[in-house]
Amino acid sequence: MSLNNTNNTILVGIIVSEKTFSHEMYGEIFYNFNVEVKRLSDEKDIIPVTASEVLIDSRFGIGTKILVKGQFRSYNTTEEEKNKLKLTIFAKDIFYNEEVDEQIKENKEQTLNQVNLIGYICKKPIYRETPKGREITDLLLAVNRAYNKSDYIPAITWGRMARMCKKFEVGTEVSVTGRFQSREYEKKCDNGKTEIKTAYELSVMLIEENVRKEV
Repeated sequence: MSLNNTNNTILVGIIVSEKTFSHEMYGEIFYNFNVEVKRLSDEKDIIPVTASEVLIDSRFGIGTKILVKGQFRSYNTTEEEKNKLKLTIFAKDIFYNEEVDEQIKENKEQTLNQVNLIGYICKKPIYRETPKGREITDLLLAVNRAYNKSDYIPAITWGRMARMCKKFEVGTEVSVTGRFQSREYEKKCDNGKTEIKTAYELSVMLIEENVRKEV
């Protein structure tokens, strides 16, 4: 299976931040910026995007409508002397303004935020219940990338799906469809105060175990 088929993301939204320098590779500069994507409930997710300078032109700016095609990526960074997993959409292609509607019409896109992955359960699933009795299972997926690299994607499942996913063994291969969501939470600091943080994860809409047939 081609690695290009194991990690595909498309999102449509509005640019809500200026671009900032991310990194440079082989003389090519990459930038980070945020895109606001509406949910069907009218709530909004703020999605981090990483894109090459080649994809960013004079149309880029806060308030611009944008369509991004790419991959759900992860990378490790250090904050306050602690390792932290950062998540982003790595853009392979970007469309602006009127191009967005053309792409939606041409490709019959039905969603503003969709992630399709094929990966492996790389950590024992964590099953829990909320105070209101809602069932949740947290997953960590390893998705293979070129050059023997992998992306590690946290995912969350609900209800009946959560009950199914809590039984997955480490190493199970799964196909997943969902959306990249942002979620604010309170973190208690060492000084006793709390601060608002943002968590990013894949909210799963469909997950299936891949069973390989023996030849």
